[in-house]
Amino acid sequence: MGHQARVVCSLFFLMQVVAEPTENPDFHLPGDYVLGGLFTLHANAKGIVHLNFLQVPKCKEYETQVLGYTLMQAMRFAVEEINKHSGLLPGVQLGYEMVDVCYVSNNVQPALYFLAQEDSLLPIQEDYSRYVPRVVAIIGPENSEATVTVAHFLSPFLLPQITYSAISDELRDKRRFPAVLRTVPGAHHHVEAMVQLMLRFRWNWIVVLASSDDYGRENSQLLSERLARSRICVAFWEALPTPQPDQVVTRQERRDLTAIVDKLQQSSARVVVVLSRDLALRNFFREVLRRNLTGVVWIASESWAIDPVLHNVTELRRTGTFLGITTRSVPIPGFSEFRVHHAQARPPVSNRTSSGATCNQECDTCLATTASFDTILKLSGEREVYNVYSAVYAVAHALHSLLRCSRTACLKRVVYPWQLLQEIKKVNFTLLGHRVFFDQQGDLPVPLEVIQWQWNLSQNAFQSVAVYHPAQRQLKDIRPVSWHTHGDTTPVSTCSEDCQPGQRKQAVGTHPCCFECLDCLPGTFLNETADAFDCQPCPPNEWSHRKDTSCFKRQLAFLEWQDAPTIAVAMLAALGFLSTLAILIIFWRHYQTPIVRSAGGPMCFLMLTPLLVAYMMVPVYVGPPSVPTCLCRQTLFTLCFTICISCIAVRSFQIVCIFKVARHFPRAYGYWVRYHGPYVFVTTITVLKVVIVTGSLLLTTTSPTAYADPDNPKIMILSCNASYPRVLLFHTSLDLLLSGMGFSFAYVGKGLPTNFNEAKFITFCMTFYFTSSVSLCTFMSVYEGVLVTILDLLVTVLNLLGISLGYFGPKCYMILFYPERNTPAYFNRMIQSYTMGRD
Repeated sequence: MGHQARVVCSLFFLMQVVAEPTENPDFHLPGDYVLGGLFTLHANAKGIVHLNFLQVPKCKEYETQVLGYTLMQAMRFAVEEINKHSGLLPGVQLGYEMVDVCYVSNNVQPALYFLAQEDSLLPIQEDYSRYVPRVVAIIGPENSEATVTVAHFLSPFLLPQITYSAISDELRDKRRFPAVLRTVPGAHHHVEAMVQLMLRFRWNWIVVLASSDDYGRENSQLLSERLARSRICVAFWEALPTPQPDQVVTRQERRDLTAIVDKLQQSSARVVVVLSRDLALRNFFREVLRRNLTGVVWIASESWAIDPVLHNVTELRRTGTFLGITTRSVPIPGFSEFRVHHAQARPPVSNRTSSGATCNQECDTCLATTASFDTILKLSGEREVYNVYSAVYAVAHALHSLLRCSRTACLKRVVYPWQLLQEIKKVNFTLLGHRVFFDQQGDLPVPLEVIQWQWNLSQNAFQSVAVYHPAQRQLKDIRPVSWHTHGDTTPVSTCSEDCQPGQRKQAVGTHPCCFECLDCLPGTFLNETADAFDCQPCPPNEWSHRKDTSCFKRQLAFLEWQDAPTIAVAMLAALGFLSTLAILIIFWRHYQTPIVRSAGGPMCFLMLTPLLVAYMMVPVYVGPPSVPTCLCRQTLFTLCFTICISCIAVRSFQIVCIFKVARHFPRAYGYWVRYHGPYVFVTTITVLKVVIVTGSLLLTTTSPTAYADPDNPKIMILSCNASYPRVLLFHTSLDLLLSGMGFSFAYVGKGLPTNFNEAKFITFCMTFYFTSSVSLCTFMSVYEGVLVTILDLLVTVLNLLGISLGYFGPKCYMILFYPERNTPAYFNRMIQSYTMGRD
């Protein structure tokens, strides 16, 4: 036996205990094709202890539900309107069979009743594709729990079920509920509308109260997941106690309600979202009024957003502002009159027993109760009525297609449930100016409305203040809200006040909505769109002040021609260049004189040429650094200076060799002279320096770098190398060694003839170079900035001047002003005097 057969077997045995009481003509209309209707005409709080498992509940013993009776009248109105206007189903009479399900207490018996045939029997078959139940489709029931229960019975038969207010997302699963369709958006859209409402008014600190049933738990879970993506925090969640069937408050329920209201009074959250059925709220709001809780914005879920009984408690206006999420209001011409007058004109209830009747098809108090709320129902536009109205018309349009109706007649034939279900899913028509069609999940994507409760008898009791469009998932058409606050200002419900621009949030406790505000420090800024809890650092070339929301470009610092220090150094470099050029010309013109020969002869030009090149490189220190200028700084300067220092060192060594070493080591001195020792030495030192410079270039970079001035972060210092002090020390290490050698040889030769004694000049040059280089490296290790660049350039120029004027200056002075001393005879006399003195 198949799965469907086993299910039907179970249903068959259940149906044997179903009674068949009297039939009420308000609930039944014969027709060629009958629609089933499940409505909540009576209800009590969900409970099982008061039910007898072997008896169908007597719904009339429960409290009358005004909205349920109104929705049932909407189905009657739609069916009778279709029958009167033969354009949709010409020659076809639609019928209806409606049952009171009394909320969730009476779901199984009506489902079995509709599935059975006219003889109240449900045959056991292997294949139900040709089975014709009592009704061709079912409208209802109202809530998700009842809808799921009924759907489990109807799905194996693919009997179409169109619910008008069950919003559970569980019903979107077409593998479990293939025959369920809805004329109302799903729960996720209702939750989205709530969240967008809170975001619209900047409420991020709320309280959530939910009923202790499946409705409360499922919607709380959806709301929690959505709030997690919206930075809206929940101060606390509470489950409302389930009231007794007779609404009598027990001691435990009183304690629970008192605790909830106490927390509401103590909380700083002024927005309360209530996800509950109306039956669980009566005692709660009585406690709210008893404790005089005021100043609250109540956000109602669709289950009680337009409940006329709660709205009739006018004292609730003292507690704050009531907002709710519900379906749009679509006026149905003639329905308000039908609802009252048609019921008043109905015939007396028949006492006959019929085999086609079922229980819970009576409502003695419905008309009187509805009449007492007639004004509020009319002014509110009788919301949710259109949901039932459009469901009936969807079935009618599906029948129109299935029966191949023309303008005058329809082809009457047997309609199987699965055939009608396929046609209902394909309907697409306009009803009262609104499109009616079902999406892939079986939902009718109609807009939702945010309504505000009003107690002015001349106004709509449920005034629309915004519209939520499911297709765009946006809240639009927002209108002013009448707030309960002084001056009609928008209520504030935040755990912490908004931070000022440029302040980040420091979380306090576990809620991200509770925070303290801290200023963003200089060099950081706050980008709230990215992260309101952390200040982002500025890019390297930008800076910011305290509490800034953006960064600004840093001022670039480098040597500029208009700066006074640059002008001074440039003038010194020009002086050095001209003086060196003059020295070169003097030495060239007096090349054969003893002074030039004793100074080194050709080696003098080897020293003077790099000096000129070095002076010419001074402009590369001025202006923004670039790769070529940085390359010149790190190569040409140091190479030129090394050549000069090596020439001085070898020159001082050579003089010592002539007067003190040659006599003791004639062979060694002979090799030194024969193989041009001075030039070999200079070449070797130069090659070694080239290797050092090349290695440093490979290990570092020649690209300009920028770093913040430690004394003024608003300034970015442009430099050729961030590790320039270490590179400079590495480059000058060889030069310092050479200067030490030159100083030592000059000191050894301090007793040589006056014309050859260069100890004073070399000592001056080398001592100045040594001390200045060490001082510059020390200064660079403790200070960073443009001053380092200018000092580096100044020390370099002074060292060049020291060589140009300190070493060559005295010789030029002797050549120009004492020509009599620049003769071979004078030099020979000095050498003879030195030799005789030693002897």
